[in-house]
Amino acid sequence: MAESAIIFRDIAMVFTGAFIIALIFWRLKQPLILGYVLAGLICSPLTPGPRIHDVHTFELMAEIGVILLMFSVGIEFSVPELLKVKWVALVGAPIGISLSIGLGTAVGWLLGWPFAQGVAVGCIICVASTMVLMRLLMDRGELSSDAGRIMVTLTLVEDLAVVILTVLLPSLGSSGGAGYAAVLWRVTKAILLLVPVVFAGWKLIPKLLDWVGKTCNDEIYLLLALSLCLVAAAITEAVGLSLALGAFVGGLLLGNSTYAHKLAAQTLPIRDAFVALFFLTVGMLIDPRTWLSNWKLLAVMVALIMVGKFVVWFAVVRLFGYPSQTALRVGIGLTQIGEFSFVLAQVSLHSGLIQSDVYNATLAASLVTILANATLFKFMRPATMSMQPVAA
Repeated sequence: MAESAIIFRDIAMVFTGAFIIALIFWRLKQPLILGYVLAGLICSPLTPGPRIHDVHTFELMAEIGVILLMFSVGIEFSVPELLKVKWVALVGAPIGISLSIGLGTAVGWLLGWPFAQGVAVGCIICVASTMVLMRLLMDRGELSSDAGRIMVTLTLVEDLAVVILTVLLPSLGSSGGAGYAAVLWRVTKAILLLVPVVFAGWKLIPKLLDWVGKTCNDEIYLLLALSLCLVAAAITEAVGLSLALGAFVGGLLLGNSTYAHKLAAQTLPIRDAFVALFFLTVGMLIDPRTWLSNWKLLAVMVALIMVGKFVVWFAVVRLFGYPSQTALRVGIGLTQIGEFSFVLAQVSLHSGLIQSDVYNATLAASLVTILANATLFKFMRPATMSMQPVAA
């Protein structure tokens, strides 16, 4: 069978499985995210039954879901709204990330792990899944709540931290000290290249939108939205930052435009289809055969993420004067790992910092924590009125 035919057969099987399982979960009044992950697990080449042939193809398509979702989030936000939580993001996020890494290192020391493995595990757990968080917040209509704004800005800082950690982690496995200089150069270069691009976009995009608005053609609107989203993501990836961050910035540039919400509506059906693919891909990466053999390691990882990170982020948000209810929501929202943790786990594995059992436990922990996180969100009461921090 031709390779293209196999790919299309796999896509047909995956979407059919997603439809059936999602319909069942909808009937049971359960989050559709859980259904997508289960459908991916059923179609995985690592489980018996129907199976796809190439997970990598779906990983690439899942990236489009991340990009489109972050683009939509950027449109929903405005710069003044983000500036309201700038201190907890700029100061609190590095504190929380550092504490999470320290927590992983300390637990590793208690369990007798090598120092480098403890640090690597701390880095892996310190990054929440932007995709999971944004989807849950959007489903609940809480992106503009205090907790929603804080969580969005914290995850954006975590995206930047991933860039730094992917360069620093390999240096732990070698005696060379060039990693720090490489990090400084990479971040400086990214900022120097990105700032003029953002400034140019701020000036040019409104004029472009006004010009396209005169066409009154929905197809051209859709092409414009996809172009702006993908170009912004490609630019940030080219300068060494994440695709998700670029898509968010692209949406943010449209935030004040009268056409912004129409552009968001145009991309909505495509976005939801690729977002479903992202969660399907998470399910495909899980190998259930490793759960029994590594159950102790899996339990440690889940405890670090669900309990340790909750305590860390609850304390950080309270430290900046926000009410306990807001801190509780933020703590719960960040108690999961996903796409960027996979990246850090791969870097750590290839650098010899962790073994395959830790890598497999990371993938399994992502599934467990995503399912638990979606369930906790379901039982939380909807956010009510906006609250400002007691003390800045």
